[in-house]
Amino acid sequence: MTSVCDVLVIFGGVSSENEISVITGTMACNVLKKAGKSVLPLYISPQGELLCGNELADISLYRQGGKIKAEKAAFARGCVLFLGRKGKVKGRTEVGAVLNCCHGGAEEGGSVAGLVAVMGVPFASAGMFESAAFMDKYLTKLVLKGLDAPVAPYIYADESTNIGELSSRLEYPVIVKPCRSGSSIGITRAEDEAQLRDALDTAFAIDSSVIIERCYSPIREINCAAYYAEGRVRVSDAEEVFTDGALLTFSDKYSGGGKRQFPARLTEELSHRIRALTERVYSALNMRGIVRFDYILYGDDLFISEINTVPGSLSQYLVSCGYRQFAAVLEGVLAAAEADFAARTGKRVLHTGILDNIPSNACKLK
Repeated sequence: MTSVCDVLVIFGGVSSENEISVITGTMACNVLKKAGKSVLPLYISPQGELLCGNELADISLYRQGGKIKAEKAAFARGCVLFLGRKGKVKGRTEVGAVLNCCHGGAEEGGSVAGLVAVMGVPFASAGMFESAAFMDKYLTKLVLKGLDAPVAPYIYADESTNIGELSSRLEYPVIVKPCRSGSSIGITRAEDEAQLRDALDTAFAIDSSVIIERCYSPIREINCAAYYAEGRVRVSDAEEVFTDGALLTFSDKYSGGGKRQFPARLTEELSHRIRALTERVYSALNMRGIVRFDYILYGDDLFISEINTVPGSLSQYLVSCGYRQFAAVLEGVLAAAEADFAARTGKRVLHTGILDNIPSNACKLK
């Protein structure tokens, strides 16, 4: 049996942010459904199992604490396959476009983008390069420095680094950040070498490399989002996020522990500077999808802290005034993905003919 859907929404993933992704993914499914799109949710469990079905758009399904029951799925060219017992294909759904709502892990870090490229369907989220680069805080620094964008000074370290020598190079207090752990997970402040060792133990329990930055204080944390639609980059107003502690924690971001001011109270010059820098980096990398830029403001110094290629709730709260307007944003992003795909599809794939001159037994082992 074959069916068709306008949008395949992928969420979940083998990531500490799986549950946050469920919030984003189910929200996106229901916004698109309300706008009249036919939507197929695909959930990646924490164990990496692919599950597919319309029932997966109901967030209450994930509160039970048990195993999610839905049909197992696999990908094929242009479609999703539904699998029965022993992996036998029992149905398929042709996919019009894919929206990635996975936070953290390989799924945000380029694997979903690569998978969709192999599927051969339009992709309405960030591409393979920027997804992989910006999932890694060290690679983020390298890419942004190459674009002459401002980043805070840092030191890179891995599990082979001599901590004593490292400590002698630091000006305490510092912030230790696992390179690939996602939003605020495993990030620790260290006041001295003893705390540095504890912070590195924490970070290396979940990642193999870190960056260490000076702990600037006081700072302001500013976010700004961008997306591409109707032939141009659109940039949101900036917001400021607040926390009672020294660090913006996972709870602050996702459990209501923090507060926000939107639009942020900024001078006109600073607001323009942030929005222009957001647009410049987004455009320089020919990015797509909704992407959030996180800034640190220390006095007159402005640094890009992180770039989130799949931001929480897809930054709905930054790019729209409500779900009805957000549906229009998503429709614009999907239309841009379809236009990009059509342009790429028109390009030639060359046949070199090199295999025509290879003897039939050339690659056989003796």
